[in-house]
Amino acid sequence: MVLFLDDASADSSAEFPDRASMMEVRLQAQEDEITLLKSSLADALRRIHLHDHHGNVELSPHPVNPGAARVLNQCCSDGCTSSRRPSSSSAIDGIRHSATRYWTYTPRSIKMFIRGRPITMYIPSNIQNYEDLKMEPPSERLQLDWVYGYRGRDCRANLYFLPTGEAVYFIACVVVLYHINNCTQRHYRKHTDCVRCLTLHPDKVRVASGQTAGVDKDGKPLQPCVHIWDSVTLVTLQQIGLGTFQRGVGSVAFSFADSGAFLCVIDDSNEHMLSVWDCNKGTKHAEVKSTNEAVFAVEFNPIDSTNIITCGKSHVYFWTLSAGQFTKKQGIFGKYKKPKFIQCFVFSLTGDVLTGDSEGNILTWGKSAADIKTLGKGAKETFQIMRQTRAHEGSVFTLCTLQGGALLSGGGKDRKIIRWSADLAPERECEIPEKFGAVRTIADMNGKELLVGTTRNAILRGTFSNGFVAIVQGHVDEMWGLATHPSQNIFLTCGHDRQVCLWNTEEHKLDWCIILEYGLCAGFCPNGSVVSVGLSSGRWVVLDLLTREVVSESIDGNEQLSVMRYSPDGSFLAVGSHDNFIYIYNVTESGRRYIRFGKCNGHSSFITHLDWSKDGKYIMSNSGDYEILYWDIAAGCKLLRNRFESKDREWASYTCVLGFHVMGVWLEGSDGTDINALCRSHSERVVAVADDFCKVHLFQYPCPKPKAPSHKYDGHGSHVTNVCFTHSDSHLLSIGGKDTCIFQWKVIGGEVGESKERLASASSTSTSSPEPTGTCIGCEMSLVGSAALGNMCCAVC
Repeated sequence: MVLFLDDASADSSAEFPDRASMMEVRLQAQEDEITLLKSSLADALRRIHLHDHHGNVELSPHPVNPGAARVLNQCCSDGCTSSRRPSSSSAIDGIRHSATRYWTYTPRSIKMFIRGRPITMYIPSNIQNYEDLKMEPPSERLQLDWVYGYRGRDCRANLYFLPTGEAVYFIACVVVLYHINNCTQRHYRKHTDCVRCLTLHPDKVRVASGQTAGVDKDGKPLQPCVHIWDSVTLVTLQQIGLGTFQRGVGSVAFSFADSGAFLCVIDDSNEHMLSVWDCNKGTKHAEVKSTNEAVFAVEFNPIDSTNIITCGKSHVYFWTLSAGQFTKKQGIFGKYKKPKFIQCFVFSLTGDVLTGDSEGNILTWGKSAADIKTLGKGAKETFQIMRQTRAHEGSVFTLCTLQGGALLSGGGKDRKIIRWSADLAPERECEIPEKFGAVRTIADMNGKELLVGTTRNAILRGTFSNGFVAIVQGHVDEMWGLATHPSQNIFLTCGHDRQVCLWNTEEHKLDWCIILEYGLCAGFCPNGSVVSVGLSSGRWVVLDLLTREVVSESIDGNEQLSVMRYSPDGSFLAVGSHDNFIYIYNVTESGRRYIRFGKCNGHSSFITHLDWSKDGKYIMSNSGDYEILYWDIAAGCKLLRNRFESKDREWASYTCVLGFHVMGVWLEGSDGTDINALCRSHSERVVAVADDFCKVHLFQYPCPKPKAPSHKYDGHGSHVTNVCFTHSDSHLLSIGGKDTCIFQWKVIGGEVGESKERLASASSTSTSSPEPTGTCIGCEMSLVGSAALGNMCCAVC
């Protein structure tokens, strides 16, 4: 019995810190709710006051904060009434001002409101005059250095070979010109949203690329268009169809018979509008509704620019353009099985049309006299299938004609490339490795080699004799995990495609790739020999960089992990989870052995970001409900309730999106999800931000004032999920979400290793110790003396 009581007592003692932490968090939440309630009641009282005096209600310049509205509605539904009302209109206006502002300032702290939730950040001691701080854009700038990836998973006919020795293709909002032998890249970057189609002019110099609809920097819609540009100078020659196309541009093609005088476009509207444009003037020549079914390809007849062919879901259409009007004839399948999709087509040297379909067949189409018995007298000639050639198992994704009349076909399910003679007799075939996916498109390199774009976002180079090797590779699904090596020019990415990839920033290539689960976060050990990867199941693994072997494996909870961060000396690993906990591990044997040290318990939502202090004793963390908490790891992962004491602490890294030093990166009215990640440079001069609007920003660091100016960079076609500087700050890496691409930016300008004292030099030094001042948390009225130290309410409130 005594033993039992002792055990119970021991258990109670062990549980006490956790219970105390939970009570502290609940108390803080209640204080925040009270602040919101006061703000909401003040706004309601102001409206009543105005109604009584003017007979109407003045609308607030900002909507009522959702969190405040929720508290107000809950309080009114419970039958509560306010027992205190401000005695003057000035007090009412002061409280209203607090409710509608996104930042409030006191001499000790800055309070930022996100979704109505107040977030208090304390001003460091070395800042005497916060209001005198000047925010300027950094002297450093970014220049796009390399783009990793290719969009082959859902786009067709988007790979061409230029006479300059460059392969031209696209991913995200960028068209890449990659010199295959020199291993260099150039980039066409005039598009405002994701590029979806591409074609090469008969002169082999001009390129046409079409994009989806986008949004400008203010969130206003930008209509899709086609750019015609010079591949040598990268100068835009024409912008076609601005304000005409809906949703996006699906297919484009130049005419051949008249040396590329016209451009044909299929948009992504419900009717898939088919239009022809004058390339030199940029004017529309003709337009017609195509079909309500999906359209995959469009081409001019190479010997007659008045004839155009389109194909797509269960159809092949033969169009004739005369006097600005289109007439359409549908291809007749007759005795042949009608495939679900016609994926592609080309013209043979004899003028026949060859199509590849989802049944694995190559169909040869030709003109034939009309069947009067079936169609009646007066029927005109029709386009019918002249021959069916069995080609692939599964779909025929692409066809490519070679000089001399030979044909290449690329298969989906069988991943084969087959060479056919002019009379469609098979001559040679090869199969690309399974890890690269199916054949998406084929480009001929001067009759010597082939370029093959695949459905798993790779570009291969090779021949039938020697096989194919990857020259471009990328992820095939959304990415979130990004980490740079502490001393080498390599970085690691992981994402929803279950790939964990190690990249080389100097050689611009993939060093290795392994398949795990969904990877969402990663972190290198400071000694650089291993890297930890957090997965979606709560499991995390430690990989040896040289052998790629799993040297350690653990699981924390059953929810996804969001951050992996080693302490500066590598003796601890912090694992942030969506189960609201931060798990701390002792690290030994050069990062190969991990023993649970403790658990940080106190967040009321999932962990989003965390950083270690420079001495490796403390952690700062953010959560999904916009908390900023501090932890004393040396004291057993203890929550530090007095956040004021952490205001002068120095941090080894700064990736937390909420904090005094990065407060200025938030725009007014942000809802808390606008910024996905940020990263301070190792020199502590700049901070890079990944936002939810396809932008990468570069701010001065520290950045503690609202509306701070920044340099903005486009290129991503989806939300930017993460950013990270290389160990020398020479480059910045950014990864996209749905656009599956990695951008490597070169950092130019600035002075390396300066400005840790920027905050101190920016604020004037005070020689006296003035009486403490503050602001009422309810109405922002000034407080002086001891009342200010407690951040209390004034007598009015």
